[in-house]
Amino acid sequence: MPEEKPLQEWENREGIEEYNIHWNWVTEPSTSGFTAVLRVKNEARSLPFVLPGVLRSTERVILVDNLSTDGTPQLARKIATEEGLEEKLEVLSYPFEVSRCGPEHLATYPDSVHSLTYFYNWSFSHVRTRYALKWDGDMVLTPQGEQVLQDLAWQLEGIDGALVISRSPVYVESSRVAYLDTMQGKAEPWGWRNSPSYTFSKAFDWELRLPEPGDLIVKLPDFVCFELKWLDAEEFSHWSHPNFKPTINARKQREWEVFHSLNGGTSLPEGVVRVDSLSKTHIVEHLRNTYARWYQEARTLDNSQAIALNY
Repeated sequence: MPEEKPLQEWENREGIEEYNIHWNWVTEPSTSGFTAVLRVKNEARSLPFVLPGVLRSTERVILVDNLSTDGTPQLARKIATEEGLEEKLEVLSYPFEVSRCGPEHLATYPDSVHSLTYFYNWSFSHVRTRYALKWDGDMVLTPQGEQVLQDLAWQLEGIDGALVISRSPVYVESSRVAYLDTMQGKAEPWGWRNSPSYTFSKAFDWELRLPEPGDLIVKLPDFVCFELKWLDAEEFSHWSHPNFKPTINARKQREWEVFHSLNGGTSLPEGVVRVDSLSKTHIVEHLRNTYARWYQEARTLDNSQAIALNY
């Protein structure tokens, strides 16, 4: 029997041909390096801290905007131009309401343009480098993290594997104060080979992309990046319910509890430390530049202690 060829195109059940999935690995060879794929909606507040580092440390960045109303795609282009890296950025539009995590996602067919599964596969189908990175619009790279990604780009050139990353949530109260949760969950897959073996499937609460059996697993250091949570924002609006069962999603349950505890003005939850920037530097940039130096120390502090970080 002749060898089965990979499917050239994935169609959506709505019949919108413009948004059928055309996998780049079918039609074109992959070049070296990483492509970071950011699926974003209303991330204008975080992008100035997120996008420059990703542009500097990857071969290409694909920003897929999903119905933003805050100027996210325009700001992304502006940031890339100011960094002198506009040739690295590709901005795409995905103009469909996407089902929120949880029951909405579960009730949506995976081949619908409204499905997280379809949305992710469409977004990643545009990757033209050997490796793809699943990067969120709130994940801030440290300078040390930038160097790690730059080094890995050539170290993984002839290897098929998966990257896993641990990321600590940082809850931002103001331009001078934030709270770091040092109780990290397990590292999750955030990078993989751009090939037919690596696509997204539907899980109960969200899309799922697991390492292949036998994959080389590369765990990035804990200081590579952190994740922004704005205490005055609707941080859980992408979920269709607030009931995060600890036995199923302990990490999200932890985020929910810490977020509402900090907003409630009670004592700091166990494992959470306060970080102050005493200079004029924004707390997020302050953390970005000092994170690796004090990260391990912060994880051992008593809850009653606060950290004042100075340049």
